[in-house]
Amino acid sequence: MKNIQIIDGALNATFSVFQATDEEFGLIFPGDRDMELAEDLFERLGDEEANRVLIPLWTRPVLKRDALGIHETLFYNNEGRRIPKSKREVDWDDGAINQAQRELFLRHR
Repeated sequence: MKNIQIIDGALNATFSVFQATDEEFGLIFPGDRDMELAEDLFERLGDEEANRVLIPLWTRPVLKRDALGIHETLFYNNEGRRIPKSKREVDWDDGAINQAQRELFLRHR
């Protein structure tokens, strides 16, 4: 199982973590993506398949303090949100991250 953090526009700002099976995880984050936008996921998979993948996910919440890492991030309510086109964390524009992140990400590109 892999842990996915959900970032959305909810006023409660819980940014909850849910567990995904390897199959679900691979469908949500194909290739080497670190992040996905929900609307892109639904466009890529279609509504029926995206719902088939996501509905079981919502039944497997994990307390952040018990999560052994966050493997990827799924973003909802993305009007105005900008992420790297590659959807890889290491590809953030240098102006969007601090020096320590720039050095870390450079080693992992």
